[in-house]
Amino acid sequence: QLQLVESGGGLVQPGGSLRLSCTTSGFTLDYYTIGWFRQAPGKEREGVSCITSIDGSTFYEDSVKGRFTISRDNAKNTVYLQMNSLKPEDTAIYYCAAERSLNRHNWNIGTMYDFWGQGTQVTVSS
Repeated sequence: QLQLVESGGGLVQPGGSLRLSCTTSGFTLDYYTIGWFRQAPGKEREGVSCITSIDGSTFYEDSVKGRFTISRDNAKNTVYLQMNSLKPEDTAIYYCAAERSLNRHNWNIGTMYDFWGQGTQVTVSS
């Protein structure tokens, strides 16, 4: 059974850092594109970042460019989201999602992903 489990969320002060992990099981990570999404209270879910299966291309939402870095370790079946210089507006539940056949132009469209984790809370506050 294909599963994704997020971890690494928590409470951090503005300017701080967190590293989220998306640990997968039940499938070969190499063949899947992984996206990170977030949803803040009262807001729609938005795509944060993505790393593709074939060539490891990465994509970022404009507000996180230069602050967040996505990476994958296929041997550990894990995808990471390193988040630096965190801001209060980054506060949200963060989800990872997997899709085997994804047009990279649609990387930030949540409905294009078939498999989702349960989410991890990130709170940026002083």
